Amino acid sequence: MTDAMTCARGLCLAALLSVATAVSAQEVERREAQAVKITAVDGTPVIDGVVDEDAWLAAPVLTDFVQAEPLEGEPATEKTEVRILYDDAFIYVGVICYDRDPSGIIVTDSRRDAGLNDMDSFQMVFDTYRDRQNGFVFGTNPAGIEYDGQISKEGGAGQTSSRQRTQTGSGSGFNLNWDASFTVRTHIGEMGWMAEFAIPLRTLRYGSGKPQSWGLNFQRNIRRKREQVYWSPVSRIFNLYRLSSAGDLNGLELATPRNFKVTPYALSSANRDFATSASSDFDAQFGLDVKFGVTPALNLDVTVNTDFAQVEVDDQQLNLTRFNLFFPEKRGFFLENAGTFAMGTGDFRSRTLELFFSRRIGIGPSGELVPIKAGARLSGKAGHYNIGLMNMQTDAVDGVTPANNFTVAAVRRELSSRSSIGALFVNRMGTGDLAGEDDWNRAWGVDGTLGIGQTWTFRGMATRTETPGATGREHAADFFGEFRKLWGRWWVEYTEVGDAFNPEVGFLARKDYRTIQSSYIQNIRTPSVAWLRELRPHATYRSFWDFEGFKETEQLHLDSHVDFESGAFFSPAVNINREGLTEPFEIAPGVIIPLGIYKFTEVAWRWNTDESAWLSYRGSLDAGGFFSGDRVSVGTTIQIRRGAKLNTSLTWSYNDINLPEGEFVTNLGQFRVNYSFTPFVNLQSLIQYNDQSDIWSVNLRFGWLNTAGTGLFVVYNDTEGLGDFRIGPQSQSFIVKYTHQFDVLN
Repeated sequence: MTDAMTCARGLCLAALLSVATAVSAQEVERREAQAVKITAVDGTPVIDGVVDEDAWLAAPVLTDFVQAEPLEGEPATEKTEVRILYDDAFIYVGVICYDRDPSGIIVTDSRRDAGLNDMDSFQMVFDTYRDRQNGFVFGTNPAGIEYDGQISKEGGAGQTSSRQRTQTGSGSGFNLNWDASFTVRTHIGEMGWMAEFAIPLRTLRYGSGKPQSWGLNFQRNIRRKREQVYWSPVSRIFNLYRLSSAGDLNGLELATPRNFKVTPYALSSANRDFATSASSDFDAQFGLDVKFGVTPALNLDVTVNTDFAQVEVDDQQLNLTRFNLFFPEKRGFFLENAGTFAMGTGDFRSRTLELFFSRRIGIGPSGELVPIKAGARLSGKAGHYNIGLMNMQTDAVDGVTPANNFTVAAVRRELSSRSSIGALFVNRMGTGDLAGEDDWNRAWGVDGTLGIGQTWTFRGMATRTETPGATGREHAADFFGEFRKLWGRWWVEYTEVGDAFNPEVGFLARKDYRTIQSSYIQNIRTPSVAWLRELRPHATYRSFWDFEGFKETEQLHLDSHVDFESGAFFSPAVNINREGLTEPFEIAPGVIIPLGIYKFTEVAWRWNTDESAWLSYRGSLDAGGFFSGDRVSVGTTIQIRRGAKLNTSLTWSYNDINLPEGEFVTNLGQFRVNYSFTPFVNLQSLIQYNDQSDIWSVNLRFGWLNTAGTGLFVVYNDTEGLGDFRIGPQSQSFIVKYTHQFDVLN
């Protein structure tokens, strides 16, 4: 095993060293970025989905879209026309997506923020400061859904193309959970489909100078052809978030907008915990969020009795590791400009270290709700700097936590060539009678990104925490470097986390380690093979060891993604693993793996059929060695759709673990059903079964949305115990919540 690992690492190193001098025949000459100049108009279009009003005649017509997929640099096979207007209050965008075969238009979902990659769709991005790193995304599909998000750091240091279906969460990269106030309507006809957008200027953030120049780009998906086209050309190895490839929107003479929005919510609930109460508890809650524009680029947000997003539940997760799991933020107050407060190693892969993690505010260690009494956040742009300042006060909960005050401060300066430098400070201080004398924790850090041309990206971070009574190493540091061209990419990352590093208001998967990780991947196109879109063979190596030199984890991952022209996908992989335990690890109740060194090999395959079809299947298989024994893990997802209205999926994850220390089986099942009466009215259900947590649960939700994701929600939750530890009903709740955004100045 050691010889094989050494040989493989040597081969990978030789491949990596060849990157700097490699030349690819696949490189194509890129077209220059596009530009358009517009003028304000007096008349405004009626937003009904049909681009036919006289107001559109005054707008320049943007066309000549260019392919990123499948033939980068070639003209789009279907014509797209975009017109853009503005007045004192709105940006208007009218789109005509011509299609010679309208019957072939594919629409698979009509929920707000549904993923747009597996259907016909249109998206746009506004880089309102023209810093080429931050922006606002708006989109829709022929069903007329509202899709929006915020981009920070140009989508993250390891930004990939959208066809690879990866994105980061609310903390950095692309924040899909941000919900804006805008209007979109669509129409399908004989010529294809059309869309009209009205985006309030108060929804955006921009400078106060005149005239202004923004970054701008448009993307259209033609799903049956798996064709992706842009107005301003973007390489297929990137996506819409590549703001350094965006075009220019010039000539904007914008008045300074006044922004004052008030979003109250009212919630009534009936809750019963069967372990502690023989009857239901009835509760009523009221809260308020206020947004005030201090400047066109800087907003003050105030919250009282913060909305806890009770209408959404977390997906259950299985954990067969000795490390922490990450759950995303869903509360609206924490989502806007979340990237301003992001610092960590989570930009590229799954989250491993976040210096600030907003779920630590108002949520206890076991998921308990901790009331947030009030809070305020100042965020946006001041001159050349992105700034953020947040202060939150939580209440005490007996047996869970004392009252706490949280302060977070961030500053970042964007530089030329995709570069930036930033700093972050986080402080938690216990308050009130339950807090101890030294009940506080602090964390601070600096980070920076350096872009060299379009191919090299470097990122560095240095952080430290301070906890009363802590001894040892309280620091963490990270360095990431990437080389990327059309034919492939190589990246390397070094991270170290001290044994006493303790970001109590952050997220840390593991501590007391050093790690080096590296990967080399090639993108191979074979135009002569009609059924094959791309091969992506790659090798990834990672190694974790503690500060005493003991190697805790080592893995060599050998893989080759096979991307079929139909949209099907297959990824046969082999993992060569080494795990070192310095203390026993209880992987399941009564099953304890003793300390020692374990070497094992497994296959790790992934595949799916065309996920835009009415019936699709996604599967996974992990089989082979596992610590001192072996494991078979099977994942299955079956999706059934009926147009854009009905979406169902059944997911089952099964693990059969056989170890000398014991045998056990885990199951995690999820059944989702969504029926959309309109893009704004839907009924959803999520049934989850988790025998590792010994529960099954039901979440039923009816939603009637208005603007910015607000509206009426009616929710029923039921959690039941399964086995030896908990049998029968555990908790039930019925919730009715209404939230509404008032634009006071409109």
